[in-house]
Order: sequence, then C-alpha cells, then structure tokens
Amino acid sequence: MGAMGNRTVRDATRELLRNLGLTTVFGNPGTTEVAFLTDWPDDFTYVLGLQESAVVAMADGYAQATRKPVLVNLHSAGGVGHSLGHVFTAFRNRSPLIVLAGQQTRSLLPDEPFLGAVQAVDFPKPYVKWSIEPARAEDVPAAIARAHHVATQAPQGPVFVSVPVDDWDREATMPLPSGHRVPGFAPDPDALAELAAALDGAERPALVVGASVDAEGAVPELVALAEKLGAGVWVAPMSSRCSFPEDHELFLGFLRPERRAVADALEAHDLVVVLGAPAFTYHIYRGEPETALPPMHVISDDEQVLARVAIGTGIRSTSKLAIRALAERVRPAGRTVAPRAPRRAKPAEVTPISPDYAYSVVADLLPDNTIVVEETPSHRSSMHDHLPITATDTGFLTVASGTLGYGLPAAVGAAMGRPDRKVVAVLGDGSSMYCVQALWTAAREHVPVTFVILDNAQYAAVRILGENAGGRKMPGTELGGIDFAQLARSMGCTASTVEQPGELRPALAAALASAGPSLVHVKVDPNPQTIY
Repeated sequence: MGAMGNRTVRDATRELLRNLGLTTVFGNPGTTEVAFLTDWPDDFTYVLGLQESAVVAMADGYAQATRKPVLVNLHSAGGVGHSLGHVFTAFRNRSPLIVLAGQQTRSLLPDEPFLGAVQAVDFPKPYVKWSIEPARAEDVPAAIARAHHVATQAPQGPVFVSVPVDDWDREATMPLPSGHRVPGFAPDPDALAELAAALDGAERPALVVGASVDAEGAVPELVALAEKLGAGVWVAPMSSRCSFPEDHELFLGFLRPERRAVADALEAHDLVVVLGAPAFTYHIYRGEPETALPPMHVISDDEQVLARVAIGTGIRSTSKLAIRALAERVRPAGRTVAPRAPRRAKPAEVTPISPDYAYSVVADLLPDNTIVVEETPSHRSSMHDHLPITATDTGFLTVASGTLGYGLPAAVGAAMGRPDRKVVAVLGDGSSMYCVQALWTAAREHVPVTFVILDNAQYAAVRILGENAGGRKMPGTELGGIDFAQLARSMGCTASTVEQPGELRPALAAALASAGPSLVHVKVDPNPQTIY
C-alpha cells in the first residue's frame, strides 16, 4: 500500500498507472474524458486514433506484440459503442486491455443526460472479463487496479471501467492499491502423469497447437517437446498466432475449420494433445465425419474450453508450464514423422496478379524476424502455401474473432510495441476499409509499417462461402474503385499501386526500405475460388 496524501483521484490514478507500467494510452477522447486528460503528464504517451474501433485494435496489436496489458481511453456510450466490434475481437484474441470510459457527471445521471451511458457496466458484456462503474469516486484507483489484475490473469482478456467525469477532481482518500500480475498455473500432477504415460505408449502421437503457446512465449519449449517426442505438429483451426515454425521438419500443416477435414487429418494418429487451443474452432459445416477423432488430451487455461471437450481428457494449465512439465516427464522417443508434402511451386507471373504470386514475393523479401499481421480472408490458403512463418516470437498475428478491420490498426499497434521489429501487414481491400483511419496514426507516430493491400474488388470470402452454401446472386459483395494509394498519401503515408507482376517486387522492396509507414496497393485476380 502507498501512503495517502492530499491528492485527487486523478493524481492517485496516474501514480497507479505508472506503477503498473500503463503510461502508453490508446484513445479517442470526448468531453467526458477532459478531467482525466487535463494536464497530461510528460512521461505518459497518448496515441490518438480517429475512430474507437481502430483505437481498440491498435491497442490489441500493441498488447499482443509486447505481451503486456495496455490502457484504452474511450468516450462514454457512443465511443464505447463504436469500439465494441474490436472489444469482441480482443476477447477472442485474449488481449489484456483495460478499457477506461468516461461517464457523465454523477449528479446528472438520474435524468439520463446528454452523453450519459445508461447501464454503462452492462454495455460491453459479455465480451469483457469484468466490468465496473465504481460506487464512489475514491474507489476509482482500486477499480483500475482490480481491472488490471483480472485482465492479466489467465485466460487474459479485456475489462471495462466507467468513470463519471466529476470523480477525477475528488480527493483520493483511500490508500493507493498495489498491482501485480498473477503467474501461470501448472497442471495437476496426476493428470500430467497420465498424459506422459499415454505419450510414452503412443506410436503416432500428434500435437495440435493454438495461439496461447506463442502468447506465453513458449514456442521454443514447444519445439523442444515435439523433438523429444518425435511428434508431428498441426496448427489448430483458425489460430490467430504462429506457435510452431512452419519450416520445421515436424510441422504437418493447418487443420481446416470443418469437422470432417479435422477428422481426416488426425486419422493417422493414435493420440492427440491439444495445447493452448480450443478443440476445435469450426467455421463451415459439411456434414459429420465418417471417422472418429483419436483419443485426445486438451491442455487449456480456460475452463470454458475444457467444458466443451466432447471426448478425451481435459487438463487445466497455462501453456508454458504444461509444456515444461510434460517435457520433463516424457521419455525421448525414436519416432519418425512422415514429411509434409512439399510446398507448392513458385507461382507464375501472370496478369492479373494471383494472390499466390503476391504472397510468394512477400515471402522472398520479408526481413528476418518480421512480425506479419494478416487479414485476407479470401486468400488464407495462398498465405499458408506461399508465406511460411518461421519466427518463434510473435511472428504472426491475425484476428481470432472474424470481425473485419483488425489487421491494419493492429499492425500499427504492434509496430509501436516492438520498434525493434519490422512489421508487414497483408490485408484485403474490404477488411482494410473498416479501420483505414489507422493510417493517419501510423503517419503521426512515424512507425515503419509496410501495408500490402491485396485488392480483388469484392468481399470475396462472403461470395465464395455463400456460393459454397448454395447462395446465388447475393448483393453487397462487389467493391472496387478505391484508390488505396491516394487514400494513404492523404493521411501522410508513402504509397504505390501495382497492377503488373513485374512491378510488385521493386514496389515492395521500396516500401520495406522506408523509415516510415508505406502502402503497396496490389490489384489481384478478382476470382479466387477457395479459402481453406
């Protein structure tokens, strides 16, 4: 506990934020935030976004790239409402965001005033882990400290604190709370022993890995475990991070988000261990599988994931501690894994540019240790085939929720959080337009992000999945006519447009060499036929 003094709630909160390392704030302010922001401290950084959804996604990318919590400052009901699509994304991404929103003056709230948030605590539910509007002004610092505690405790996720505007000038009469992060928790020893024995007795085990492994920085430990076991490694369906290097000899590929495809892929294994992922996330339905899934053990820190496990055994643990404990218990095995089919041949230079070719050029020019942020829903298979992610530390980020507009602002936040790393965002034209305002923040903050827009002039994922489901003549999928280069320049970024395959390599090389944000608008074949 810190000593009390004659200070305001604002003073106490700023002291708390310093103690918690929350001095970089992503926000878009309104009048209900003036009292919080007045006399902004010189040792704090306020990252301005031009729309609240982009603000939250930038903060999400920052939190994921740094593996640290971050404070988000939003405006009452309207600003929070704008942000909710990416609050949902942060919940699915399990990003520790502390969302701090302004509220109208307490004395006006009974009359439902202009800019007042009615039932503010309920508005972002159920996609926050915890939500509060403190009963008293003096309780605001304690509420923020508890929010930090909840957000950073596994499974991590966003939390929400609503603060009436007149609270900040009230006297802080309570002791300053301390804040800390709760460390991860290890698996039950008996359950671990059972799993280790099962792995020792298996002939063809496999690991299925999800985002939590990389989120905890446990990829090197996972690689060591897979090598000790001689077990092939699959990526869980729709995983939002890279938790195993795709150039490793034990890498088997990506499970597709469909029941029969998962069953077919895992049929060759006699034991499957799922680490840090749901078992499983599905997106499309093409009937029930003809073969049963092999025996499974699912290791997760989320009791809701474990409650959904239909077969097999659930073990509650954070990923890194489970991997370390398992590696100590299993015996080295002399198993061999059938090599994965070789990657597809180099795509041809054709006009219009194919997504395969575009991704292959990105792969050729990508600097070592780059963070790749991706949001090209209709070209996911092209990325898997032609852009292998090999970094073992936040090499890849994408959206776990399916809410469009994450990739562009998340890349800005990731670049701000990891200035030692190059960040390349490969984005679709449709998804880019949801939060295109983040280009302005990229220019303002002078972050060296390279944005590659693959423009097929449509919401192709909607069209393809709709047609596969029997839809015909669907409206609302045709785009086109957006000049992304001109749009980027208007917000302070350098930019170029590419229509011929021979233009792509020099344009991308120039963008990667830029010291600030740069965008390459690539017009690609408008007729992709497959997604997964």
